[in-house]
Amino acid sequence: METTSDDKLWAALGYPIPLVALIVLFMEDKKSRPYIKFHAVQSLAANVVFYVVITILSVVTLGFGGLCAPVIWLVFLYWAYQAYQGQDIKIPFVTDFIRNQGWV
Repeated sequence: METTSDDKLWAALGYPIPLVALIVLFMEDKKSRPYIKFHAVQSLAANVVFYVVITILSVVTLGFGGLCAPVIWLVFLYWAYQAYQGQDIKIPFVTDFIRNQGWV
């Protein structure tokens, strides 16, 4: 199945805006597209990991862990750019986890 520009746009929007990725998984026509589904699931998993890590860092460092949040958000924007370019993104641990779980 060929990846369209619409597929790339939906895949890219899921990284900085996790709500878009969640909505995609409820849309039958979108979640049937492998490229969109892969990036939607991966972006949701990456966002969950991001928020858990930021929360733990903030608690351990008495709030200073949240200072790295903007830097990590730039990484999400970079992943969105890569998804829009049609590239498959391999996020360490996250990509292997979602594949091993059979989610994609």
